[in-house]
Amino acid sequence: MSTAASKILGTVNAPYGANLSAHQLASYISSLDAMQKALGPVFSFFTEVEAELQLDFVQEMGVEDGAKAVAAYLQTQCSNSIPLAT
Repeated sequence: MSTAASKILGTVNAPYGANLSAHQLASYISSLDAMQKALGPVFSFFTEVEAELQLDFVQEMGVEDGAKAVAAYLQTQCSNSIPLAT
């Protein structure tokens, strides 16, 4: 696992007491249906993780298109800026 992935997992898991792996997080951030199972960590990924790290992670995991669709959806639901939504 890359250093970026480790940092991201620490950011999204800690506040929610979650223990998601990089592959689990990738599946949740890239599917509108799957994100419902881990909405807290998904929202944390898109709003609390630095935009460059988000992009590196989604590219590394091969879920860029799905993640951008989820980000766009979340942007319609909140006022927080979600960089991948653009």
